[in-house]
Amino acid sequence: MNLIDGAALTPLKMIPDERGNLMEILRRDAPHFQQFGQAYLTTAYPGVVKAWHYHKRQADNLCVLKGMMKVVLYDARPESPTKGEVNEFFVGERRYGLVTVPPMVYHGFKCISGDEAMVLNLPTETYAYDEPDEYRIDPHGGEIPYDWARQDG
Repeated sequence: MNLIDGAALTPLKMIPDERGNLMEILRRDAPHFQQFGQAYLTTAYPGVVKAWHYHKRQADNLCVLKGMMKVVLYDARPESPTKGEVNEFFVGERRYGLVTVPPMVYHGFKCISGDEAMVLNLPTETYAYDEPDEYRIDPHGGEIPYDWARQDG
């Protein structure tokens, strides 16, 4: 897979001991850290697709805390060296990772686990209720060359 310019998948590891587990998700001294805007949790029920959207200013840092998600990025930026590329990341309880989505890159996710999945987002900007930096298109509308259906084989 050719990684979209500015996107990243940072593997995360759960550190267990006899008391429980610890996992660092994002540190200020990490190479991909930009700034902190806010933290929020979103969920999806099994089979649900939440897509497509992008932000003009904001980068997202997505970590699936519970369940499994297929996180998909599409680069439609006219001047990008990876214009037209699609990235799929399968992340969650069975493969923890932080997906960094740069501004202007379409993204979304689909819950692929049997139970509701939970995603923590640590975006670089605070949500502006009066002027949201969020631009959406239909996940099944055909503007993006991607099929959200399960790929059996």
